[in-house]
Amino acid sequence: MAKTKVVVVDDSALVRSLLAEIINRQPDMECIGAAADPLAAREMIRNLNPDVITLDVEMPKMDGIDFLSKLMRLRPMPVVMVSTLTERGADVTLKALELGAIDFVAKPKIGVADGLRQLSNDITDKIRVASKARIHRPPPAPASMMSTGAHAVPTAHGAAPGAHGHHHHHAPAPAAPRVTLASLGRLSTEKIFFIGASTGGTEATKEVLTALPADCPAVVITQHMPPGFTRNYAARLDGLCKIRVKEAEDGERILPGHAYIAPGGLHLSVEKSGANYVARVRDGDPVNRHKPSVEVLFKSAAACVGPNAIAIMLTGMGADGATAMREMRDAGAYCVAQDEATCVVFGMPREAIAAGAINEVLPLPKIASHIMDHLRSTAGSMLSRV
Repeated sequence: MAKTKVVVVDDSALVRSLLAEIINRQPDMECIGAAADPLAAREMIRNLNPDVITLDVEMPKMDGIDFLSKLMRLRPMPVVMVSTLTERGADVTLKALELGAIDFVAKPKIGVADGLRQLSNDITDKIRVASKARIHRPPPAPASMMSTGAHAVPTAHGAAPGAHGHHHHHAPAPAAPRVTLASLGRLSTEKIFFIGASTGGTEATKEVLTALPADCPAVVITQHMPPGFTRNYAARLDGLCKIRVKEAEDGERILPGHAYIAPGGLHLSVEKSGANYVARVRDGDPVNRHKPSVEVLFKSAAACVGPNAIAIMLTGMGADGATAMREMRDAGAYCVAQDEATCVVFGMPREAIAAGAINEVLPLPKIASHIMDHLRSTAGSMLSRV
């Protein structure tokens, strides 16, 4: 069994030696080099040909993002970021995920040595996942958009409707009853989309949400993320999407045209309150080692949304949510999984498929238009029953 070869890039000698020690303690991996800056890192990657690199994205003497974007263009490879738990750390980390980094661990601001030792399982788990992950080269266009910054949003807003084929419902098949927006409006208040995701999921979720029209049903999302990152993530998505995107708050009404993201470190579920659905955000034990856990959200959906739910399982390591998704399908929900070819890690979708939870397996770019089409076709059949 060949060991996974890891190169550590960090400007702190302490962090480099701690990470090397943590990695070398594992029987299945070894730290073959540690670099303090991008030039050394570049040489090392060229000469040693590692399987995975860990990268501190916030180094005073270098721009980790700049390094990462060049690396992903010239030599795409699995990168696990080591970020700090700060606002800026969260922001830089989300940018790095956009550029194609596989995952990140958050290191504490103080007591780094003890903190990293506590994180050692997390770090080594993520290196293992990264070594097997599918690398998606970021499309070249966003890189130029990111540099100007100003044009990123208009293109996302302007190009999306046509590109994602949202408007083809204006030409319904002759046999189908015409679905008016009023009927879709009624439908979108009753239906709720549920999304579960982990590794690779920040980008996959973004691709689904940016393709949804402003009048779509509510979307409730559990994405495995630590505390401190979900607020930035929601704000970023809110700027890119036609729907509103926010971190879920306990007790708030779940409304169409809005997406609600589970806050890092807390469980999100939904419950019915009279005619409305409300969000429940609660602390509790990790479920399947995760908090938030997809299992918790999907279980609540099976229990109280039933056939009005549409569930989507996106890329992610492990099996979180598979059992509950089967419960959703048994309760009459319509369930979709992302296909292996477009997943960074085909773990959670594979397990959901194996659990018999899935109606349809789809490539990521087709998911949004497919669930909207599904919604319209059910609207059609509901109207014909009226």
